[in-house]
Amino acid sequence: MPSVTPALSRRGLLAALLLPLALWAGTAQAADLAEIKKRGYLVVVTEDDFKPFEFIKDGKPTGFNHEMVDALRKYAPFEIRQEILPWPGILAGVATGKYDIAITAVLMTKERTQSLDFTSPIADATHYYVKRKDDSSIKSIKDLNGKTVGVQTGSAFLSRLPELQAMLAKDGGKIGKVVEYASYPEAYQDLALKRTDYVINTVINLKALAAEKPAVFELGQAVSGNSYPAWAVKKGNAELLKFMNDFIAAQKANGVMPALQKKWFGEAFNLPVSYTPQQ
Repeated sequence: MPSVTPALSRRGLLAALLLPLALWAGTAQAADLAEIKKRGYLVVVTEDDFKPFEFIKDGKPTGFNHEMVDALRKYAPFEIRQEILPWPGILAGVATGKYDIAITAVLMTKERTQSLDFTSPIADATHYYVKRKDDSSIKSIKDLNGKTVGVQTGSAFLSRLPELQAMLAKDGGKIGKVVEYASYPEAYQDLALKRTDYVINTVINLKALAAEKPAVFELGQAVSGNSYPAWAVKKGNAELLKFMNDFIAAQKANGVMPALQKKWFGEAFNLPVSYTPQQ
């Protein structure tokens, strides 16, 4: 197995300490749909720095999921209360009932289905690698052999590293050191500074990065099989899950969701209504 090293970040260290505590200590019960309607509001949590799904620009939240939350405010018969915070606290907050739903790009994995239920997929999230534009040593996947890779702490790709390992093994290679970061912007910064050799993230995010900084970064190839992000509710919250799936279906039918996909991702996806992750 490759070695996994956390980046030297106070934020990353704090997240690593707090997440298991939240999972251990959480006893709150997530509100079901009847309770949400009775109290008059739904508590939504989104991430703060995951372009183009959600991020802060000029002091204001924006991105695909923020615009979908705006659409939800028009659709729902109750108030939508939104909280924005860094990624490490989101899934634990939903799994323990602190928040009703995570409207962020949560990759659907077999492990996560133990504590969360997922809505219909909202985009394609196949994993790719990105490298420095001027790094001529990496031309294809086989060139990743032994090199240092950056990923986000808690990333679903950590559970899919065996897929990349299998790709490299075909040419006698192996994964090098894996460095974890509290956020992807930190990982990209270290890549640009030559502290790592490549970073793995979903294709949508990496396309956005390469388009924003074409002189610095270059998109590589796929390093995983099919993968989809969705929104997440606490395991067993069936009525809320149905309500959110009905909302997604309505936004597909009225053209809002395809239009937002084109705006933020460059294309509208033909996605499955449901998906059962195998990894």
